[in-house]
Amino acid sequence: MTGPIVAIVGRTNVGKSALLNRLAGRRIAVVADLPGTTRDRVFAFVSWQGRELTVVDTGGWQGEPQGSLEKKVRQQVDAAIAQADVIIFLVDVKDGAIAADEEIADVLRAANKPSILTVNKVDSAKQANQVADFYRLGMGQPVAISAHHNVGIDDLMNAVLACLPPQPVSIVEQAEAKVAIVGRPNVGKSTLLNALLGDERAIVHESPGTTRDSLDVIMRWDNKEILLVDTAGIKRRGRVDAGVDYYSLLRALQAINRCDVALLLMDASEFITAQDMHIAGYIIEVGKGMVLLVNKWDLIPQEHRQRFKQSLERRMRFASYTPIIYLSAKLGQGIKKILPQAWEIRQERQRQIPRAKVDELVKQAVSSYPPPRAGSRRLHIARAYQDESQAATFILEVNDPKSVHFSYRRYLENKIRQGFGFRGVPLRLIFTKATRKINKRMDVRVS
Repeated sequence: MTGPIVAIVGRTNVGKSALLNRLAGRRIAVVADLPGTTRDRVFAFVSWQGRELTVVDTGGWQGEPQGSLEKKVRQQVDAAIAQADVIIFLVDVKDGAIAADEEIADVLRAANKPSILTVNKVDSAKQANQVADFYRLGMGQPVAISAHHNVGIDDLMNAVLACLPPQPVSIVEQAEAKVAIVGRPNVGKSTLLNALLGDERAIVHESPGTTRDSLDVIMRWDNKEILLVDTAGIKRRGRVDAGVDYYSLLRALQAINRCDVALLLMDASEFITAQDMHIAGYIIEVGKGMVLLVNKWDLIPQEHRQRFKQSLERRMRFASYTPIIYLSAKLGQGIKKILPQAWEIRQERQRQIPRAKVDELVKQAVSSYPPPRAGSRRLHIARAYQDESQAATFILEVNDPKSVHFSYRRYLENKIRQGFGFRGVPLRLIFTKATRKINKRMDVRVS
């Protein structure tokens, strides 16, 4: 149920990272760089013609790696080939088809995966004529591109889609609400899934990392159809190995991207870790609803619980709008609170506020507490309204978007929450330049 994986494979310096950045940077993409998990941006979630894809960059191919680092890179490339649904085989027109390219072509033919031979750095008519040289790799018709100059990208991505089977119409994806259970390894995600279902649907084992992929289950609750997704544990940076671990991470992030509400499960016996906060930050970054679930609450002595709650709320103050449920998945305590809370947040995330009400509230907030001056000018908000196409997103047209201070942004966000709710949902405030006509009216009032 997760999007197809497209791996970019090739030698060093053929432009693999440039191609990934091109796809991620032109807003067909949401770049998925989970803080604390990956040091470099090595994958991106890309939406092309309505199809959700995960594009993965790999290290430079070496036929016979010598050192330990080269061997790890080769393992990563091999894992990418094994896990990919489609492979972009990237070569450099300036080098021509060399022996290393022929080695990669042999490996890809043996893997029997759909592969698209892509010739990069084609920046002139002379280089375009050299593309025919790559037919001798035996990988079919090459696609000529220039990742740096954004040439041929449409042709490449259309070729990628042509290699994929038609997207099935999924009953699962038509569920009324999609809820993902996420968190670090061994915090009890599969146990929680089983407790919610009342059935042993997921493998539960004390060794961390039992769940290697996302597990989708449809359930009926309160006459509603809910998709529950159990995911592999999201490990912290430095502990994500090439191969299964890395692709389990991708599947977990894909699950967050397609859910309405993420249930972030934490282990009370370990308190809240930096990685818990990193995962919460990613959920907020992609604009999903969130419930914080503190599992194994039965292990915390009664006399320590109040201090625990205070410490948790202090560390998670950047998500203070998020409800917290204390539970024991193993004992079934607190389980009945989860789905009602998730459904409520799903409803909040779909809330649409009339334009006039948003504009009135924001202008009242500005009147009560005017923004500070930025140099010789003061921020003026011409109008404010909710974006109808994005969840919990508000557009504020102002005279100078660059003059919006972080603290004033937070003030306006708090006012919107006080007026309209959105509990458990991250708000996104987008400040745009007001029209010249409105700007002139504002300048007249200022003078």
